[in-house]
Amino acid sequence: MCCIVAALGLVGPRLAFAIWWLIDKARVVTALGGHWWLALLGLLFLPWTALAWVAAWAPTTHVSGVGWLIVGLGVLFDLSSTGGGSRSRSRSRT
Repeated sequence: MCCIVAALGLVGPRLAFAIWWLIDKARVVTALGGHWWLALLGLLFLPWTALAWVAAWAPTTHVSGVGWLIVGLGVLFDLSSTGGGSRSRSRSRT
């Protein structure tokens, strides 16, 4: 399961997260505190972070150790994709 999500992550984090949510809805919703709307917000606004959180989450220990590194990388990917998009738009206007 994790290899499939990793391969889909190369295609796009939203697609990978959506497919993971469809296949294993219980894990995704439980990892995000039992709220389906948090999963929806993650899918729309922070797809890399939401994908990393669900991947790093474990039922017994939640997120710990290397999991925090994975979540941090997800945050960096989200920030870089947002920043890169705004930089590209500002260059195309001039």
